Amino acid sequence: MADKEGEKQVEEGKIPLLTPYKMGRFELSHRVVLAPLTRQRSFGNLPQPHAILYYSQRTTKGGLLISESTGVSDTAQGYLDAPGIWTKEQVEAWKPIVDAVHAKGGIFFCQIWHCGRVSNTGLQPNGQAPISSSDKQLCPQPRSNGIDVAQFSPPRKLSIEEIPLIVNDFRVAARNAIEAGFDGVEISGAHGYLIEQFMKDQVNDRIDQYGGSLQNRCRFALEIVEAIVNEIGPDRVGIRLSPFADFMDASDSNPQALGLYMAKSLNRYQILYCHMVEPRWKPKGENVESLHSLVPMKKAFKGTFISAGGYKMEDGNSAVAENRADLVAYGRLFLANPDLPKRFELKAPLNKYNRETFYTPHPVIGYTDYPFM
Repeated sequence: MADKEGEKQVEEGKIPLLTPYKMGRFELSHRVVLAPLTRQRSFGNLPQPHAILYYSQRTTKGGLLISESTGVSDTAQGYLDAPGIWTKEQVEAWKPIVDAVHAKGGIFFCQIWHCGRVSNTGLQPNGQAPISSSDKQLCPQPRSNGIDVAQFSPPRKLSIEEIPLIVNDFRVAARNAIEAGFDGVEISGAHGYLIEQFMKDQVNDRIDQYGGSLQNRCRFALEIVEAIVNEIGPDRVGIRLSPFADFMDASDSNPQALGLYMAKSLNRYQILYCHMVEPRWKPKGENVESLHSLVPMKKAFKGTFISAGGYKMEDGNSAVAENRADLVAYGRLFLANPDLPKRFELKAPLNKYNRETFYTPHPVIGYTDYPFM
């Protein structure tokens, strides 16, 4: 729940996004969160020294940062040069990056993911098929440049016996993240990747205990939550969900029920936060009007609620002031404005982001070269 001091300051007319918030053991100085942003600059799946500057540029004292999506195993990869955290070498490579964020007083969570069928044999160990909840192949998807098309290999449906092994990969990755110095982990359960491939009925056609009913489809996600909570403690665990999104051909026939079921079920594990993507969000272009709202999920979940999805300063302030979100995650705006909280404070103009360089495999261009005020 939003803390009383923050609510009082909002009432006094201070900028809602810039009021303090107590998130479990963490004293946040403001409510502007760096969203998880895949940047594809971890060559060979190894975090690189240039990430030290990138993350430290976006760090403020008492600010929360969520890392780019980080693979839990060698089968988790779906994007070239996305980082991992399943090997000792990767853990060691993350340490100076985390240290740089902590040196500036930031709070840093590692988002851990598995792409599932959003992959191809060229990115998989020994050229094997990607794994998923089913053998449904993902249709080709346009790349960010609007010209090229990404192709995905037919996936292999996980057997019941294999599922605990994947759960364990998430558990070990969470432990590795804490060893690397991260303050906690965010489980990637959004945007059509493996966990959502189990949760959503457009993809999951299983007829065993991991398919069919809403409870069965959410079983895999909740088993991962439970394993990680048991490994590192609930006060270091968050999860990201996008029940209303249809990204990567993953939609659900009743997203409202899915979101509510997950929000309520997560309370059993007393995790630190739930990070949910707005129904209006679209991966490219402007937000769309939606009849749906995250308010029922915010009311149902007992921990900190983070909202994301194409927010600008004004609607972020409204979301906090109206108690529709405790914290607001910013992606594209934070990518292009390393000093975003300061710009909000001064109501300063914002740098425009360049979509064409979001995933440029370069240590500077489109990465650390966006100017400060």
